[in-house]
Amino acid sequence: MKANTLAARAGLELELGLGTPINPAIHQSTVYAFPSLEDLERVFQGEAGYFYYRNGHPNATALETLLQQLEHGEAAAVASSGMAAISAVLLGNLRSGDHIIADQNAYGGTFALLTADLPRFGLEVSFVDVQDIHAVEAAFQANTKWLHLESMSNPTIRIADITQLSALAKTRGVTVCVDNTFASPALLNPLELGADVVVHSLAKYIGGHGAVMGGAVIGRSGIVQAARAALLRFGGTMAAFDSWLALLGAKTLSLRMRQHSQNGFAIAQFLEAHPKITRVDYPGLASHAQHDLAQAILKNGFGAMMSFEVQGGLPAASNFVKTINHAIPLAPSLADVSSTLSYPAGTSHRALTPEARAKIGVTDGLLRLSVGIEDSADLLEELAVALNAI
Repeated sequence: MKANTLAARAGLELELGLGTPINPAIHQSTVYAFPSLEDLERVFQGEAGYFYYRNGHPNATALETLLQQLEHGEAAAVASSGMAAISAVLLGNLRSGDHIIADQNAYGGTFALLTADLPRFGLEVSFVDVQDIHAVEAAFQANTKWLHLESMSNPTIRIADITQLSALAKTRGVTVCVDNTFASPALLNPLELGADVVVHSLAKYIGGHGAVMGGAVIGRSGIVQAARAALLRFGGTMAAFDSWLALLGAKTLSLRMRQHSQNGFAIAQFLEAHPKITRVDYPGLASHAQHDLAQAILKNGFGAMMSFEVQGGLPAASNFVKTINHAIPLAPSLADVSSTLSYPAGTSHRALTPEARAKIGVTDGLLRLSVGIEDSADLLEELAVALNAI
């Protein structure tokens, strides 16, 4: 063969020999080849194998298998982002004229999807405080098909009573979807509490190291397959490398969540006792409105997400961020192994009006803290220095 032919076909005949790699390979190929039309037809019929990147690849399958097992679901599908997962599960399972009930404390990106995009497809949306079971019950309509919850809301960390809400929804034939990103399957399994489907942003605790972009839908097989079909049509496939990274990150999920939770509890206690903090939202504190519920449904700790309000509003919060930024940076995401801060009023909830933010407790002095796995003594010292500098 000539040089051009050799270069074009390099690596295709690679043999691994007797050794077996302890980590899965990255299958970074957009297409697969077949020895016959019969074999190609078998793959298209779903018997075995892969044919095109958008339709699936071995790295996605490995990750889906793990997530299905971690969340105790019938099936799982991974997506290019958490929002792709939420969009696909809604668009794949709902039709024009259907009605959705969603928590008024929903993540800002979800709120924007539900208010700016889904109505254009003929879907109706009502927002309620899901802590008020009577308000949820009153929101049901004849065309209600979907109830969207968050196991822990962003950023005020309110806990949904998934068991009670799922029982209420089931009497009306309504599907219950829970965004379990903040808790992760290491702390909570919503499907065991009655939910039908769970969604995740894999960029957060499951990936765990601030390097992955991806999402997941896990739950009843029919719901997941409808979401998968929407992902294929809308092009929301998760990349092979991101799938591979998420799988590696998930190996240490339980270990990390244990340390995250221990640090989170210690820091929440410190902040609650500090004179320059007017409010702390953390389910491990007895002062939290859903503390008893959190104790009942969370396993292995209360997590590492919290929000706190600095006395003095925006100027004080700004001062605090500037002082502590060398140690705990302002970064509009969460769940990394290192601690990060976020300013909800200027990031996740900036699309809301000031009145809407005030209604759900997102004030100008509110900061969200994602507690990492550092030594808690170092974190406490850094927080004390920054607070004393206000």
